[in-house]
Amino acid sequence: MNEMTLVIDDDPSFNAILIRTLERRGHPACGAFDVVSARELARQTGAGQVVLDLNLNGSSGLALIPELLAINPDCRIVVLTGYASIATAVDAVKLGAVQYLAKPVEIEAILAAFEDSDGPDLDLPASDEPLSVDRLEWEHIQRVLNENEGNISATARALKMHRRTLQRKLSKRPVRT
Repeated sequence: MNEMTLVIDDDPSFNAILIRTLERRGHPACGAFDVVSARELARQTGAGQVVLDLNLNGSSGLALIPELLAINPDCRIVVLTGYASIATAVDAVKLGAVQYLAKPVEIEAILAAFEDSDGPDLDLPASDEPLSVDRLEWEHIQRVLNENEGNISATARALKMHRRTLQRKLSKRPVRT
């Protein structure tokens, strides 16, 4: 298996810090900030490990999972998100991710996820509070976006929403709960 780790995250600071931290731990790494560069780097490197952000500039990172696995079927993908939910965790695992972790995350958790052969641990922090309407809307949009493989126009049609309205909603960070 290729030991290269591909970090796919649209936050340049987080991306650079994670790459540096992985390399200090003896794991060669490279980074991509968007879907297009992620595809290209995955083809060039044949990365055996991928750290994938769930939200890539308003696009769902989940749509990349099948593509990454098509490039390297042995690739181990860990999905990171600042907005963890059971629904997206289940989707990520169904698509082939080996783990789903909520940010902030320690490097040890990422490395353990790559090594773990027991499968994903979906013990996300549970809340007694119901999700807010805004949060439910964001999760529904993400689910439909994933079903439409990241296609904004198709997602807007499925949601019966104007494309520009959807783009505005996707450009905003979701509320936590």
